[in-house]
Amino acid sequence: MRWTRRTGRAKPPWRLSARTLVTCSLSTIIGFSAICASVMIDLRRGEEVRARQSLDNLAAGIGADISRNIELYDLSLRAVAANMLLPEINEVSKPIRHLILFDRASTARNFGAIQVFDPNGRLTIDSATLDPVPENRSDSDFFQVHRDRTDAGLHVSRPAQHHGQYSIALSRRISAPDGRFAGVVAGSIRLSYFRDLFSRLSLPAGVGITVFGRDGTIIVTAPFDPAAIGRNLARAPAVTRALTEPSGWSTSVGALDDQSRLLIWRSGNDPLVVVASRTWDSVYAVWRHEAAQIGAMMLALIVFVLAATQVAAREIQLRTKVESRLQQLATTDSLTGLKNRRKFDETIEIEWRRAQRVQAPLALLMIDADHFKSYNDTHGHQAGDQVLVGIAVCISDSVRRAGDCAARYGGEEFAVLLPGTAEADALHVAETIRNKVAIWAGDAANTSISVGVASVTPARETDWTGLLKAADRALYMAKAAGRNRCATVAVPKPRPSASLAA
Repeated sequence: MRWTRRTGRAKPPWRLSARTLVTCSLSTIIGFSAICASVMIDLRRGEEVRARQSLDNLAAGIGADISRNIELYDLSLRAVAANMLLPEINEVSKPIRHLILFDRASTARNFGAIQVFDPNGRLTIDSATLDPVPENRSDSDFFQVHRDRTDAGLHVSRPAQHHGQYSIALSRRISAPDGRFAGVVAGSIRLSYFRDLFSRLSLPAGVGITVFGRDGTIIVTAPFDPAAIGRNLARAPAVTRALTEPSGWSTSVGALDDQSRLLIWRSGNDPLVVVASRTWDSVYAVWRHEAAQIGAMMLALIVFVLAATQVAAREIQLRTKVESRLQQLATTDSLTGLKNRRKFDETIEIEWRRAQRVQAPLALLMIDADHFKSYNDTHGHQAGDQVLVGIAVCISDSVRRAGDCAARYGGEEFAVLLPGTAEADALHVAETIRNKVAIWAGDAANTSISVGVASVTPARETDWTGLLKAADRALYMAKAAGRNRCATVAVPKPRPSASLAA
């Protein structure tokens, strides 16, 4: 218990209300949910970053391997094209010519033979044999490109079947010293090279690799899809970006499987573009599993907190009702239902100080049942109690303002406190109560009340005892004047202190 400095009365300790408990619980739940959501969003972003990094490393590694092998093969093509311009190349024997032309030629299991075609497209030299089978490739796209363009450089053809196997042709133009078209040197890389390269990788579920030519034609895919080989996707927005930007990433719906994918590419100036992709479902698979677990735990925690809060709130409400009932019983007269003497003393103390602050009038009615002792002795205590209850009802019907306080002051005496009420208005209330009691009593001539009325605007440094004494004195004046009437008396003004008089 704490004590106030002004009144010296005990102030009840602070208690947690059910509404405050529910508000705190909901705020806690919302706060933890927000934190959990923020963590889950960060985890989701982390999965995206890790997916981009892994795909970027994958595309970079595969692109570097392909570029290195193409570069080595291109060096062989350059050497053959340069040696074909030697004046004595056609004068030496075939074995010596093979040694000169293909001494530095790169050979590997998945690399085809290097062939030389004359200006008419006829096969003249083949690194695989001294006596090549007659063949004319004048209708091939690589031959026509070099025949028509002097700046074609290294040309990588679309994938096509040649001698029963899918492959891409790598070719270079042979130009005479005067710039005249002198033929084409060409080789091939079988698609089995890419499949062997991809087979060495352990690709997670949802990860795919696509190798494009510079015109947007699909060379090969992983997982391997024969139906995709040779398809041109140059018009797809993501492929357009991959063909024009050295590196980057984007989100797009896959042209081959209609799944939303994360795409990463590394192309630079390489003749082939490697695009690594991963479905967003696989990117978020682990995150979704973790989110489901955390969400389930959060949901269980929320349910537990809400259940515990509900139980605690019910207990607090029950306790509040019990305490309110006990407080009401402690401040209410059990017979009349009016406030008791203790509550009246607390109320008049509060209202007196409020009237002092705002300089408003405060009126007090002191009410006493006339001839109550003789009536009680004649008719018995139960009849006397009924009289007190009737008077209390008449008082309650006449005093209805929220700030008014009607109390049983003691025995057959009642008190009514009227804040903000001048003497004339207080006298009107007193007459109303007296008339109601008279009407209620009817033929019971011995049942009447006398009322003493006093009203004052409290001065500073005064207390309410002067108002109480004045109302009590007015009550005795009413009784002395014959009872069953109301009387008023002025509240004497406090005398100034000696220091103020001086």
